[in-house]
Amino acid sequence: MRTRRPRRDPPRRDAVDGAERPGFNRRMRSTTAVAAALLALAACSPKRIPGTDIRDTADTRAVVDAIEAYRQGAERLDAAAVLALVSPRYFDNAGTPDPADDIDYGQLQRRLTADYASIAALRLQINIRRIDVDGDKAFAFVFYDEHYRVKTKIGEVAKQASDSHRFALAREDGKWKFLSGL
Repeated sequence: MRTRRPRRDPPRRDAVDGAERPGFNRRMRSTTAVAAALLALAACSPKRIPGTDIRDTADTRAVVDAIEAYRQGAERLDAAAVLALVSPRYFDNAGTPDPADDIDYGQLQRRLTADYASIAALRLQINIRRIDVDGDKAFAFVFYDEHYRVKTKIGEVAKQASDSHRFALAREDGKWKFLSGL
């Protein structure tokens, strides 16, 4: 006795999804392969700190945390909190050859205390553009935007400043401390 094969209907030419059209399976496999390759590349790409193009490593994350701690201390007008983030080796030449505008740790301490006493309120935004880490040294390239009110004899005066800036930091006792740029 012969076994009957189930009858197969001819392919429909009006299939909505195109599954019966010649070449459909080949194109679908190609599209799936490309999508899988893109997902694999995305999974292998280095992690980034959210909102930046900066690689998310333990060092870059710690530098970002130090900058954020500085921003918060500055907004609270808390000179002691900011100085806790500064290396005793702090030295900033303000980018000029004139030694009259150089600032070391002691001068920074006096300047922060005096400046914060004359400020009524401060809002500081820091957008970190790039962080370069080389061993125990790091450079953070940022754009800052600050709005503040200065106390004067006739009342408070609103001020604003924004610019590109560079912080230099060093790892000291396992923590990143500012060497210059404040």
